[in-house]
Amino acid sequence: MNIDLLLYASLGKYLPEGATARQVTIRVPAGSNVRDLMHRCGIPESEVKLIFVDGVRGNPDTVLAEHNRVGLFPPVGGG
Repeated sequence: MNIDLLLYASLGKYLPEGATARQVTIRVPAGSNVRDLMHRCGIPESEVKLIFVDGVRGNPDTVLAEHNRVGLFPPVGGG
């Protein structure tokens, strides 16, 4: 199934070649979860703080469906 993956801030370095504007479509097996998607892209779980699936807060165990939009955010500091 195809998943639209959006990587923000420092996670952009994990976008595969051919990605445009921090987004890429990734093909994953049916029944995959967010953790599977991250592993497929080489994204360490420790570098992801927030996960959104179709605009709703998710977690690494969230099971994906065809054409989901997954946004991953790193921890962000500021002041």
